[in-house]
Amino acid sequence: MSIIYVLIPLAIVIVGIAVSIFFWAVRSNQFDDLDRQGYSILFDDDIKHKDVDTNEQKEKINKTDETK
Repeated sequence: MSIIYVLIPLAIVIVGIAVSIFFWAVRSNQFDDLDRQGYSILFDDDIKHKDVDTNEQKEKINKTDETK
């Protein structure tokens, strides 16, 4: 029975910490853009950058071949 005297205040402290973290997240705009991260997995930007790099390399090779 005496353990309840420890567990109830401990539970109140943990709930208080959780509520304060939630309100901090709301105030710091953590929940403003929920869709961006979901869409970022669908659109791979790395492929576009690789294509640009290979096209630039091909252009450099073509320029050096034309000068020969």
